[in-house]
Amino acid sequence: MELQFKRHRRLRQNAAIRNLVRETQLHPYDLIYPLFVTYGEKVRNEVPSMPGVYQLSLDELEKEIKEVVDLNIQAVILFGIPENKDEVGSGAYDDQGIVQEAIRLIKKLAPELIVIADTCLCEFTDHGHCGIVQEGKILNDPSLDLLAKTAVSQARAGADIIAPSNMMDGFVAAIRYGLDQAGFTDVPIMSYAVKYASAFYGPFRDAAHSAPQFGDRKTYQMDPANAREALREAESDVAEGADLLIVKPALAYMDIIQRVREQFNLPVIAYNVSGEYAMVKAAAQNGWIDEQKIVLEMLTGMKRAGADMIITYFAKDVAKWLQGRN
Repeated sequence: MELQFKRHRRLRQNAAIRNLVRETQLHPYDLIYPLFVTYGEKVRNEVPSMPGVYQLSLDELEKEIKEVVDLNIQAVILFGIPENKDEVGSGAYDDQGIVQEAIRLIKKLAPELIVIADTCLCEFTDHGHCGIVQEGKILNDPSLDLLAKTAVSQARAGADIIAPSNMMDGFVAAIRYGLDQAGFTDVPIMSYAVKYASAFYGPFRDAAHSAPQFGDRKTYQMDPANAREALREAESDVAEGADLLIVKPALAYMDIIQRVREQFNLPVIAYNVSGEYAMVKAAAQNGWIDEQKIVLEMLTGMKRAGADMIITYFAKDVAKWLQGRN
């Protein structure tokens, strides 16, 4: 009896064939590189829990931006660390604030580079929450006015894309209205549409000095156990005028990336967050894994799940690896 079976290995025989039939491609154009900007001079502080990631003063930005452009990375996303914080996060919507100053500088250094402004209050409030707090409660509607002010200030400074990450209900509608009223109708909103209350954010809070001073963010960020809720959140943002949708975190939420991709036609961005970065770095430094292979496999998986772009602290390394640079 002659055996009948499929010979799938025919298309795996050598590297050339594997390259020809590869379904998912990772490219430097897919990457968005996060930057942490702060006040001072000659500040280049490595974040202890994120090796290779730095808090940078504005005078240190030029070298960083030159490298990003040289690597064919198309976009950066900015997070600011202010000198002073207050209960309403006024530094977030100050036209002379650290993020606004960084936007102007980057657009001067590299006009073609897309500058995305993270639009939130947590780095600028003394309580570390993403909105106005009253008697221990994070108020939704009053916070929207400040978030819209922040977005307009960032757009006025030259931000190409506004990326609100606060997870207040109605934040996309409020920001879209504010931008349009201020004449920024062409500035897109990259919404953190699906943002979970995740334990993977710990190292970021070291980098951005944004840990909550009381409680947690579970009343406004999503329960990690919920999937259908993610589609409701994304649907609201699409209806309110979002142009791009972020799913955050990425690694434990590949199913959510896939669901959002299948449900909506807008570009989807996976945020490869700080905890995911730190775990890989720690394992690599101990010699337990091959960092390059792990990272490329991990990010390819995010694209395979449906992400069009990836925000990742590995962006510069990945761009070098993809281009055959050491």
